[in-house]
Amino acid sequence: MKTYEERKRVHQHTNGNIVVDPRDAGQATAEYALVILAAALIAVALMTWATGGGGITTLFQAVLDRVIGLVGG
Repeated sequence: MKTYEERKRVHQHTNGNIVVDPRDAGQATAEYALVILAAALIAVALMTWATGGGGITTLFQAVLDRVIGLVGG
């Protein structure tokens, strides 16, 4: 029976090909999915905060007021 260290090997470079341990084959895909899900949740929370309190409108109004002030209007 192989030891844990012998079974733990994830990548083996042979003749330029990468052989992936079948137990870890979907791990990267799952990690990417979790990162994308977290980013989407943060985006939704940010949009809810910005639109709920009028944050976007206030920001745009402040920018326009500043531009108009610089132009001399």
